[in-house]
Amino acid sequence: MQLQVARIGKPHGIRGEVTVQVLTDAPSERFVAGTEFVVEPASAGPLTIRSARWNKDILLLGFEEIADRNAAEVIRGAKLFIETEELSDEDDDEGWYEHELVGLEARVGSQVVGKVAALSTLPVQDLLTVTTEEGKEILIPFVDEIVPEVNVEGGYILITPPSGLFEINDENAKEPKDGAGDDA
Repeated sequence: MQLQVARIGKPHGIRGEVTVQVLTDAPSERFVAGTEFVVEPASAGPLTIRSARWNKDILLLGFEEIADRNAAEVIRGAKLFIETEELSDEDDDEGWYEHELVGLEARVGSQVVGKVAALSTLPVQDLLTVTTEEGKEILIPFVDEIVPEVNVEGGYILITPPSGLFEINDENAKEPKDGAGDDA
């Protein structure tokens, strides 16, 4: 099984280093010299780490196959994957990978409100992107209070949205009637 561990960002400097968006809980184990990644798109890889270092809160990677800034610009936006063995349920009860969540039905009670389209891993909390049947995208904080149940085998997540969660994501939502938001 392939597991996405990073997305390549912009080049850093002239020696081919790039910034990366880290998508793993174990960067010190995943990003070591000599590690080879499967890359999407395939035309950009495979890539082998030459160097890894932190610059403040940003991970910078150098690859053996990327010698300069121009080559680094070409791989911008590429996704880095590692080959990993399938984890058993008892090995990992603490979280889910994006590929396990994408495509699951999003339900409020027994009503299907959409499908999970993406998982965004952010510093404070993760967000699920749910696409409704009308094609609207709704951002759902991926916390136990709002998403109390994830049933991968059953093909759904259960959402208990706070009041206004779906409306705040709706660009066409009506203005508040109490005058809030008026500039007068």
